[in-house]
Amino acid sequence: MAFEPPQRLVRAVGENNDWLRRLPELTQEAVDRHGLAVERVMAPGGRSSLVVLVRQPDGTPATLKIAPPFAAPALERAALEHWDGWGTVRLLAYSDGALLLERLHPEVSLRSLPEAKALLEAAGTVRRLWVEPPADHGFRTVAEHTAGQAEALRASAFADPATADLVAAALAARDELIASSSELLLLHGNFRQGKVLAADRTPWLAVGPEPLVGERAYDLARLARDRIDDLIATSAGPSATRRRVGRLADSLEVDRERLRGWTLFRAVESGARAVGAGRRQEGELCMEFASWL
Repeated sequence: MAFEPPQRLVRAVGENNDWLRRLPELTQEAVDRHGLAVERVMAPGGRSSLVVLVRQPDGTPATLKIAPPFAAPALERAALEHWDGWGTVRLLAYSDGALLLERLHPEVSLRSLPEAKALLEAAGTVRRLWVEPPADHGFRTVAEHTAGQAEALRASAFADPATADLVAAALAARDELIASSSELLLLHGNFRQGKVLAADRTPWLAVGPEPLVGERAYDLARLARDRIDDLIATSAGPSATRRRVGRLADSLEVDRERLRGWTLFRAVESGARAVGAGRRQEGELCMEFASWL
């Protein structure tokens, strides 16, 4: 079978990427190594990996994920092994950037639910992920992860004076949060509704972690920005945003101001990065959302 990467992945990685050119070969090697029968490649799929629906030698359905080195698949493996299926997809096998995972229902995420129900299920899922990391872990801390983002954000403030005040507020919030943080829990790192899929052994399981070690409020900050288009489309967007942050914080016993601060930083950082990559509309939406916090 020819493992052609979906265009979404090609656009994200770049057509001239060496890993992308070798992807069909790498995928076939993983399929052969584990004796898998291929059903189909998931499309549109993700922006940082190839996802293939397969069956194991005994006929059990599974999912094969082939990730490039920049996506740090070894760290994803370590996090999934530590969670061992508690709140997350279960890792079945791993080799050379290929993760063999239990089969979930990839077409059904929390985004298929009404917003209030989706947020409730998301809160119940992410709560299970916040555990002590293994003693010898190699995960970066939130402070380390956001340090480079903060430097890039400082540079972007000079490029766009219109958002300079918002950028300054986001950077100040990040500095204060880092200086006063004391939690060191294992985090998903990129938790949002689209990263929680329907499953068989439990209703919902998280996928696609970008694991970090740090405080819970950081892990909720991306979730707080979910369905941003719906928030922007209503005149009650600012008040609805603040209520959402408050409800999330209260439901998971997280300090409201810490969640507000991380939500501000992550929204502004995402917005500036999107604008820098030529995705101006996406960036402007993030900036408007951030201005409501």
